[in-house]
Amino acid sequence: MKRIVYIAMLLLLVTTTGVTAQKPWSERMTETVMQLWPDSMALKAGQPAKWIYDQGLILKGIEKVWLRTGNGAYFDYIKKSMDFFVNKDGAIRTYKQTDYNIDNITPGRNLLLLYDVLEDEKYRKAAVTLREQLKNHPRTKEGGFWHKKIYPWQMWLDGLYMGEPFYAEYASRFNEPEAFDDIANQFIWMEQHARDAKTGLLYHAWDESKEQRWANKTTGQSPHFWGRAMGWYGMALADVLEIFPASHPQRKVLIDIFKRYITAVKKVQDPQTGVWWQILDKGNVKGNYLEASASSMFVYALAKGIRLGYLPAAEMATAKKAYAGLLKTFVSEENGKAHLNKVCQVAGLGGNPYRDGSFEYYISEPIVTDDPKGLGAFILAATEMETLTEPKPGAGKTVLLDQFFNHETRKNKLGNTVPFHYTWEDRMNSGFALWGQLFRNQGAVTGSLLTAPTADVLKKASVYIIVDPDTQKETENPQFIKPAHTKVISDWVKAGGVLVLMANDSANTELDHFNELAASFGIQFNKDNRNAVKNNAYETGLIKVAKGNPVFKKAERLFIKEIATLSLKTPAQALVSDQGYIIMATAHYGKGKVFAVGDPWLYNEYVDGRKLPADFENYTAARELAAWLLQNALPKK
Repeated sequence: MKRIVYIAMLLLLVTTTGVTAQKPWSERMTETVMQLWPDSMALKAGQPAKWIYDQGLILKGIEKVWLRTGNGAYFDYIKKSMDFFVNKDGAIRTYKQTDYNIDNITPGRNLLLLYDVLEDEKYRKAAVTLREQLKNHPRTKEGGFWHKKIYPWQMWLDGLYMGEPFYAEYASRFNEPEAFDDIANQFIWMEQHARDAKTGLLYHAWDESKEQRWANKTTGQSPHFWGRAMGWYGMALADVLEIFPASHPQRKVLIDIFKRYITAVKKVQDPQTGVWWQILDKGNVKGNYLEASASSMFVYALAKGIRLGYLPAAEMATAKKAYAGLLKTFVSEENGKAHLNKVCQVAGLGGNPYRDGSFEYYISEPIVTDDPKGLGAFILAATEMETLTEPKPGAGKTVLLDQFFNHETRKNKLGNTVPFHYTWEDRMNSGFALWGQLFRNQGAVTGSLLTAPTADVLKKASVYIIVDPDTQKETENPQFIKPAHTKVISDWVKAGGVLVLMANDSANTELDHFNELAASFGIQFNKDNRNAVKNNAYETGLIKVAKGNPVFKKAERLFIKEIATLSLKTPAQALVSDQGYIIMATAHYGKGKVFAVGDPWLYNEYVDGRKLPADFENYTAARELAAWLLQNALPKK
């Protein structure tokens, strides 16, 4: 028998480390999705699966869960879902570009993820197909995307989420800076044409031609403020702002739009439950109801806006109230399985049979449980709340990753020369993308240093990471660590900086100069190669962490292969040892601290859950090390 889940203590439900035995809600709802649609998303029983925005939304949520957990099963589900549609040549099954349906752009974000991680050309080719749709998509006279070719001259709030986040991600990845002018304009025009001056709310749609029966003959606006339409618009803004270039002149304009949007949304939040109505401004009208998908979207926009700094921290109370209401009002469980109730199945305008946009129309659409639009929005909301409410030892701190001493490059599939090995941006096996995300989840800012470290540069850093300095074999003109660099770095540590030294086995890194720096802290990387692992014999790479370790309090089974072991002198101390060999060390030096390990270790290949057996705990170790570094670091001005 179903029972409504009441929330006694919000923090027990939104953190991954609470006392409760239950998994976080983001994971529980993801498991519901994976059970409902194990292979592909056929929304109606007996009908074939289609390339559809519902799936794109859900898979974006599951991507966030993967990044929060390091559980490779979530990535595998995304890949399996996309591979159902994307052929080896990049063609997309069931997709027809000439439909010019903006909804069909949404799953492109999942393609970009897969291309980033796997660099398989089929995903890039499929994404190019969607980008080509946008190039030729019909537009209003000023340049706004029509919602669909069959809905001429119309811009819908929904369409901003369907098209703009993919557009922004694609432009960022494939160097189309001019696209951000177009992206900004889509939001600006939508607000100009759909916003109600009195309430600040946005009407569901705008008809430039004013020919639709639902359109106001003076303004072209549809008659009501539909919750989910407003939700789509807010999520789109939150996602695009995360990518939008910091120097772009329209960035502040978009942030101001987002703030006006949140102000309007807060005014129609139901004061009793903390959630929102199907028709936002008619909470007391008979037939209206509290609706789960819109409420989830507003929670997501609020939480992400706070986390990224577009909204003040004071909005946390609003977000927590809304999330608690979301759980209490809409979430149920049966036989250990989570469900999301009271989701409007669908709503639109025009078409055949004709949807007139009336109040009676919106409340007449079916209300269902576990609709994918609601589930996807809920998973996104839950991941943001889980991230927002976890400890933030990195607040006000910058983690700087060296790319001067380590400056390898490679040719990518497009023939472009790109940085290679241990960069924040690299989502392939060779990058630090997941570790960087863990630092940012804990409130820190991540950056990269492409020049030699100087006192002025390091003043702005709380944590400085040097990993795998180049050899002449790896880089034509390697930058070796010189005495002047050693002095600058050691002085910075003495003043309170936290330094991370990550070497490699002697065949794959430059140790002589690196050891001159490490010697300042009583650390030497030995020219050996311990824990060689052949093929999939992962147990031969096991390092066990003893209980009571001051850094790794939960992670006990680590995978590290081909390690340079350590020799120590005062002030260094062993942190992790294995069979008499020192694997990791720390050192107190003046006001600062140093962490050292003889391998890059926390790169994506051994953190993202796609390769290692599940009983290894590298992801947990990466999170714990990030926390320890940030806790010991001082904020920098």
